[in-house]
Amino acid sequence: MRIADPADVRRAARALNDLSLAHGFRAAPAHDIAGKRTPVDADGQPLASEIFGWGGEDKVWWKNSRIALDSPLTSACRFESDAFWVNAGGFHTRLPNLYLSGIDLTNFEKRAMTIAAIVVPVHLPFGQIGAISFNPLDPSLTDLEQAYLELGDELGLYARTFIASYVHVMGSFQALPPESRLSKREVECLRWAAIGKTDLEISMIMSRSRATVRFHLHNASIKLNAVNRSQTVFKASQLGYISLNK
Repeated sequence: MRIADPADVRRAARALNDLSLAHGFRAAPAHDIAGKRTPVDADGQPLASEIFGWGGEDKVWWKNSRIALDSPLTSACRFESDAFWVNAGGFHTRLPNLYLSGIDLTNFEKRAMTIAAIVVPVHLPFGQIGAISFNPLDPSLTDLEQAYLELGDELGLYARTFIASYVHVMGSFQALPPESRLSKREVECLRWAAIGKTDLEISMIMSRSRATVRFHLHNASIKLNAVNRSQTVFKASQLGYISLNK
């Protein structure tokens, strides 16, 4: 399932497809649930139709412009990192997740474009979230509890390997420059900025001049290739330098 270079994408996709079909599922891969694109091969052909068999009389889910916001599957991937299964009756996880209980499942089949699915969220660097849903070939199979207990860990391993290596190999640009290591003072200034402190307030807290605070924040923005204070704070949180949680 691991992809080493662009020419390797189709081979890895076929391996994932063969595994899915062998267990009675059809895989639906997405490398970025916030975007409208799905994984493609080295020639730019969508894997969903070329390899995984979606299209024709099947619902062409990757062309639905609202799926990133409206599908309960993608919504759940924002709040869960472990594999789960879901149908119109609710979400099912190994450990309780109260966030999932708040997701609207009205008109589930229409909005999720499946009767049920085992879903593997893939949380990637820089805040990107990918996912693969494994959808039963049997249109009457809505209870996936047994399959989830037997296959959840295996599907999770293969799905994460496929999506993570795809993004690494096929990513068109780096979200952050490689030399983005922040200093202790830069991080300290950003931590205070993240909770709304002004330059003057930060200077008083740190017993430094206002110019020094601005200097550290400016340096941090340069290192993170950010265009303003807000984006600097956001990118620092993506890299784990600061937390946006109170």
